[in-house]
Amino acid sequence: MASNGALAAERIGLVAGSGRLPLLVAEAARARGLAVVAVAHRGETDPALESRVASLTWVRVGQVDRILRALRAGGVERAVMAGGLGKVHALSNARPDLGAIRILSRLRSLGDDGLLRAVAGYFEDRGVRVVAATELLPEVLAPEGHLAGPKLNPAQRADAELGAQVARALGRADVGQTVVVKGGAVLAVEAVEGTDATLRRAGELGGRGGVVVKLCKPGQDERFDLPAVGEKTLEVMREAGLSALVVEARRTVLLDAAALFRAADRLGISIEAMGSHK
Repeated sequence: MASNGALAAERIGLVAGSGRLPLLVAEAARARGLAVVAVAHRGETDPALESRVASLTWVRVGQVDRILRALRAGGVERAVMAGGLGKVHALSNARPDLGAIRILSRLRSLGDDGLLRAVAGYFEDRGVRVVAATELLPEVLAPEGHLAGPKLNPAQRADAELGAQVARALGRADVGQTVVVKGGAVLAVEAVEGTDATLRRAGELGGRGGVVVKLCKPGQDERFDLPAVGEKTLEVMREAGLSALVVEARRTVLLDAAALFRAADRLGISIEAMGSHK
């Protein structure tokens, strides 16, 4: 139960997926004096979130009306969505309720951005405004330029430029955000399997030295699903033998940036943030 102090504080909702970002958002909100009314997804969200919020409700993927009821019961008028959902897990474990069925019936496709926009619209029509997580955490966005590790060599930069072109084409189709290129050949593109599986597949196909490019989709709604990278991303890259990570400045979330940069220096993996192309 929330304390009397938490009840008196302004409230913000948190619809939490996987990874570190929901924890960081909860900590930032609490530091600003906000009481966090959180909804977490079973099998996805870190249980450690419970100690950082005023209240926590567990749901299954697809229980849209249950999420909305929990937020409204908590007195929430604005909420953030933070953290991803494993697509394979979501497809096999979803429990769509009436709200989800209503949303899905109006969609032409199940692309990430279109689906999340529709969910946000459903919430807003019912009194809960969805805002960007980065409003609470602007400091987590990547600055432009060379960030850590060795600087890109000319061959890596050429691969990064090709990867960016392919990533934008992939994003326009609302498919994925990540592309891996080596020596001018596209080794892997992200689809339903997620970033880590894409990186591992690239390593299996191309051996050592591939360049990873992870960008926002053109026209992406920045309230949710911004690209995020962290120390785990670099560990998977190391396992796959990939040499460089190129992201988009001011539109990529760096999870625990100091630890990320230390890991890049230790592993000899280049990290660079290119200028934004909205």
